[in-house]
Amino acid sequence: MNNNSQKLGAGLSNRHITMISIGGVIGAGLFVGSSAAIAKAGPAAVLAYMITSVLVFLVMRMLGEMAVQQPDTGSFSTYARKAIGPWAGFTIGWLYWWFWVLVIPIEAIAGAEILHAWFPGISSAVYAFSFIILLSLANFISTKSFGEFEFWFALIKVVAIIVFIIIGVTAVFGVWPLASEVSGVSNLYNNGGFMPNGMGSVLSAILITAFSFFGIEILSIAAAESKNPQEKIKRSTNLVLYRIILFFVVSIFLAVSLVDWRSPDLQKFGTFQYVLMTLNVPGTKLIIDTVVFIAVASCMNAALYTSSRMLFALGGRAEAPKMITQLNKSGVPTKAVFVSAMIGLVCCVVNYIFPGQVFGFLLSTTGAIALLVYLVIAVSQLRLRKSLEKEGKQIAFKMWLFPWLTWMVILTIVTVLGYMFISPDYSRETMLSLGVTFGVVICSLMVTRKRKQNRDGSGNLNNSYK
Repeated sequence: MNNNSQKLGAGLSNRHITMISIGGVIGAGLFVGSSAAIAKAGPAAVLAYMITSVLVFLVMRMLGEMAVQQPDTGSFSTYARKAIGPWAGFTIGWLYWWFWVLVIPIEAIAGAEILHAWFPGISSAVYAFSFIILLSLANFISTKSFGEFEFWFALIKVVAIIVFIIIGVTAVFGVWPLASEVSGVSNLYNNGGFMPNGMGSVLSAILITAFSFFGIEILSIAAAESKNPQEKIKRSTNLVLYRIILFFVVSIFLAVSLVDWRSPDLQKFGTFQYVLMTLNVPGTKLIIDTVVFIAVASCMNAALYTSSRMLFALGGRAEAPKMITQLNKSGVPTKAVFVSAMIGLVCCVVNYIFPGQVFGFLLSTTGAIALLVYLVIAVSQLRLRKSLEKEGKQIAFKMWLFPWLTWMVILTIVTVLGYMFISPDYSRETMLSLGVTFGVVICSLMVTRKRKQNRDGSGNLNNSYK
């Protein structure tokens, strides 16, 4: 573990890490956004979620191998630095920070809209600003405060998913008392077949589902601020596949079994709300709005935490201003939290002053960052594993079938990125993301060159674990 990680407070307990690993991946994208994947692929959206689940699980296994070897709050940016070079760690660290900083206003605005619908007497902008300030204060106080918020947020989301699955299963078997006419799985094949729009639509749905899973890697960052992080990373990584299959694949399977994927109401109300409305569950809208609000709050809480920790790690490597590494008595990088929160707040203000213009453009620059992060994780694991094996070092937590599965993941991600590049629906976002990436790479090369000039000897960095 590097020195920066040792200075951070170990404020996350076993239950915090456990619940972050279980519920951290469940966001509003599942409750609402999954309807877009279903609209693209029909019932075959289940297949898209299954493929993405396996891909994400393999990426997490690779990240887990590196994180167990060296727990670090910089996570994959630190490993990229060692495996590929300082420019790679700099680039992926700043891109990741940029992604999560923009998530802060996205979730604040979404949460504000729900609150405004409940209590219309107050402006949405006031709700959004208050939302950011409240969760920023929780992150300022201590890492434990972040963990407590995330524990309860995640618990509510998990309970909601489990209740939905129970209701869905009873409905499929025809024993749900409020909707006797809705049962079976005939919707899987009656409305144009299981794959009505062909395999290409499944690939398009994978692009949507991939971003629903993004955030699961936060576990490797959070574990660095806990006691005995290696064991927590091992246990949580091993259970990732079961959790994401339960929460995503099973729930989407039940949804496309119970409702007609072609219904315009599916897009209008979102997957979970439309299914529960079809099953005549009382108070469906209030229930789903409440769960989505919790999911939004959870995601913004995680965004504040993750962006500040990545910024702290960059500062510790002299790739961000040194002042950003200052900690309070509880071991919280308060200046990193403040900077991330302030930029999120500024983006929120920009959105309300110029609705759908500047902020929409900024958001488009993050379109391919999730896949770039996954690609860097895979390449880093490939190179570091070979380095360790060459040196004859013991590896405590191994990626399976190395290097074949690693290469398979790399080729899959490159294929998806290539599809995004040529697809009319995603080419603009991909070009903007690559443009931002190129700009950050140029900055990283300039910083690296300056640092080398300031060193007495060779600026070479050790490309193996310390």
